[in-house]
Amino acid sequence: MTASDLVGAVRAALATGGDPERAAGQQRYMKSEMPYRGFTLPALRARMKPLLAEYPPEDRASWEATVRTLWDEAEYREERYAAIAIARHRLARPWLDPGSVPLWRHLVVTGAWWDLVDEVATHLVADSLRAHRPELTAVLRDWASDDDQWVRRTAVICQVGAKGETDPDLLRHAIEQNVDDRSFWLRKAIGWALRDYARTDPDWVRAEVERYGGRLSGLSRREALKHL
Repeated sequence: MTASDLVGAVRAALATGGDPERAAGQQRYMKSEMPYRGFTLPALRARMKPLLAEYPPEDRASWEATVRTLWDEAEYREERYAAIAIARHRLARPWLDPGSVPLWRHLVVTGAWWDLVDEVATHLVADSLRAHRPELTAVLRDWASDDDQWVRRTAVICQVGAKGETDPDLLRHAIEQNVDDRSFWLRKAIGWALRDYARTDPDWVRAEVERYGGRLSGLSRREALKHL
């Protein structure tokens, strides 16, 4: 199956079976200009599973072309969810590396909403960081002060779920670069990242919250200390 075949197969698989009423509700909830087909997440995964099984990425170029085409030419939001699923294909793991940073950034900047950005950040970027820590750490330190708020959010939350593999210095740097930003998406991201790491090192999180004092927004503070 070629890249173009897979794009066509995904579109065909999602063309029927959606719930129009659900689709309208999903679009309202996500405040999305792009419409939905109306699939539940389990139903979407069920539609994608056989296609992913039939698609062994033969090379990096065709894999990336498939992801970009499905993403950039998407007419329904589920097609972008499908593009992320293809990017996360188990056989594509060798390409979760510094060479894919331009692709990750493209998905984040053009996705520009939490449902898409958070999937890219906590899976694709996160897995790339774990596999190539020195190179990706340098990238994410730069992303923490990027002009784009979604790129900065990615730098803040990319270690959510890393537990003992979390790099506290990188987390501190990402928060420091954004702690004074009043954007809801950055304040929420900081709180989420701290709350998640508090499960691993609660004393570190308490100390950071105290160190920031009044610079830390109420939202970030509440989230950070939620389970402490």
